[in-house]
Amino acid sequence: MDSTKTLTSTSSRHLEHGFPMISAMLSLEEQEHQQWLNDPQAQKEYQQWLEKEYPSRKQNHHLESLESKYAGNFWRNSMSFFVESTGNKEFKMVPPGSHLARCYRIVDVGTQSSEWQGQQKFLRKIMIGWEIHSEEENGAPLLTDEGEPLAMFKNYTFSWSENANLRKDLQGWRGTPWTDAEADRFDLKNILGQWCMLNVIHAEGKNNKVYANVANITPVPGIIKKSGLPTGVNSLQMFRLAEPDWAMYETFSKGLKAKIEASPEFRMASKGRSSAASASAPSSGFDDMADDLPF
Repeated sequence: MDSTKTLTSTSSRHLEHGFPMISAMLSLEEQEHQQWLNDPQAQKEYQQWLEKEYPSRKQNHHLESLESKYAGNFWRNSMSFFVESTGNKEFKMVPPGSHLARCYRIVDVGTQSSEWQGQQKFLRKIMIGWEIHSEEENGAPLLTDEGEPLAMFKNYTFSWSENANLRKDLQGWRGTPWTDAEADRFDLKNILGQWCMLNVIHAEGKNNKVYANVANITPVPGIIKKSGLPTGVNSLQMFRLAEPDWAMYETFSKGLKAKIEASPEFRMASKGRSSAASASAPSSGFDDMADDLPF
């Protein structure tokens, strides 16, 4: 949408997708809008916010007052019901290929409902997260706009059977088969802080969007180890619903929290929820392990 285009003044009409602030607005009345327009402080705050967030629009004073109507961050009437967009910022995906990565997060997301071959199943799930230490094709560091490492996550069924994807991926990461004793019981905290190579592929989802997925995991080649591994950035985190760290939980994204909250384990755990102390990074638990195996 052309930002210089005059906006219509119909209260029920949504702004077009080109407008970066608001995607949809519901239940706004012209009378409420007039009250907002008559509030000088609200107008001042909105203009300050607009100039800060959208400098290129700073001189566009010819925009109709209806644009202000859709500035949901400064809408003063508590009876309004609106939906806001986070803007047109594009999510940066990890490109396909093999990338050096460090495991920094393991999250117990509880029992989740899923459908397989037309049947609904309820399976205990965990999520493992890695920070990526790699480069763009032009040699520039692969970072977010904030200068932080990109992250990759993979969900697993919490199963240690011989054919379980979790066990297969961790064996590929080790680069050697499990012994009978090792395969009998494994403490997942041992992978926190460990380095690996993630093979990332791009695939189209059911919603026709393209996603970056972890295809498999392999050990870090010796030549990379000899040249020296980078310093990890994120603190190590392990979240367990059996003993939830609520301060850590509050640092999770809305989407991850919503997923966890859908589980029966969360409902049980939250009954005894209290104010949590500040989260501390758990021990990686691999200091006494052999140098030739990551865990």
